[in-house]
Amino acid sequence: MKKQNMNRDWIATAATLSSALPYLQRYDGAIVVIKLGGHAMGSDEAMESFARDIVLMQQVGLNPVIVHGGGPMINAMLKKLDIQSEFVNGKRVTDAATVEVVEMVLSGVVNKRIVQAINAQGGTAVGLSGKDAHLMTCDQTDASLGFVGTPVDMNPKLLHDLFANDVIPVIAPLGAGRNGETFNVNGDTAAGAIAAALKADRLLLLTDVSGVKNADGEVVTELKTGKIREMTAEGTIAGGMIPKTETALDAINGGVRAVVILDGRAPNACLLELFTEHGAGSLIRPD
Repeated sequence: MKKQNMNRDWIATAATLSSALPYLQRYDGAIVVIKLGGHAMGSDEAMESFARDIVLMQQVGLNPVIVHGGGPMINAMLKKLDIQSEFVNGKRVTDAATVEVVEMVLSGVVNKRIVQAINAQGGTAVGLSGKDAHLMTCDQTDASLGFVGTPVDMNPKLLHDLFANDVIPVIAPLGAGRNGETFNVNGDTAAGAIAAALKADRLLLLTDVSGVKNADGEVVTELKTGKIREMTAEGTIAGGMIPKTETALDAINGGVRAVVILDGRAPNACLLELFTEHGAGSLIRPD
C-alpha cells in the first residue's frame, strides 16, 4: 500500500513537471525581479525554501534579481542600540545615526543571509546595494525624512554582466546621493526602479498579505492599472497596500510587463506564480 502511494506521488510530481513546460518555455531568458520583504523572510526553513526556488528559476533559464527589505531587523538593531526611530506616511525618518544602522543591517546581516542561503542551494549569488557601480543614484525624498532617497538615475549594466555569468544579484535598497550621501530607499520603491531599469518581464512583490482585495475582502487575481486607480480612489485599496500598488503602477509605466503582489510566506510562492496555470496573488497588467 505504501509503495502504491509513493507511485501515485511520483506520478503526480511528473504530471506537475510536464504541465510546467509551457511556462518554462515562456520565461526562458526572462528577467524577474523579486522583492523579498523582511516579514516574508520568516524562519531558516522558509529562507532555505525561497533560496531553492530562486536557484531552480535560474536553472531553467530565468534571470532572477532579489531586492530585499529588512524593516524588522532594522527595528531590532535600533532598539538594541537605543536609537529612537519614527515613521511618517510609512517611511522611516532617517537621521545620520539611523542611516548607518540601516546600511549595516541591510548590506551586512540581511543581504549576506540571503546570499549564503542561495549559495548553499548550489547557486552563485553576490550581494550588492544600490551604491555599487552607480546602480541607483538618488535625490533626497523630503528634507523632513532625512536620509531617505528617491531613485532618479539607474545604471543596470552591472546586473546584465552578472546575468551573462550566471550570477544572481541580491540587492540591498540603499542608494548613493550626488554628493556622496547614503540614502535609505523603500524596498518596494527600489525593486520597482530596478525592474523598470531592466525592463523586467515580471516584478514579484513578496509581502505578508495574499494580494489586492476587493470590497468583499476577496483577493482579485488579475487587475488592469485603471482598475487599481479606481479601487484606490474609492478607498478599497488603502493603508499599506497603497505604496505597493503605486510601485506596481510606476514599474509598469517604466516598462515592466506585469507586477504580482503575493504572500511571500506561502511555500513556493514564486514557482506557483510563474510555472502553474492558477498563479498566486494579484497580477497587475497595463490597460
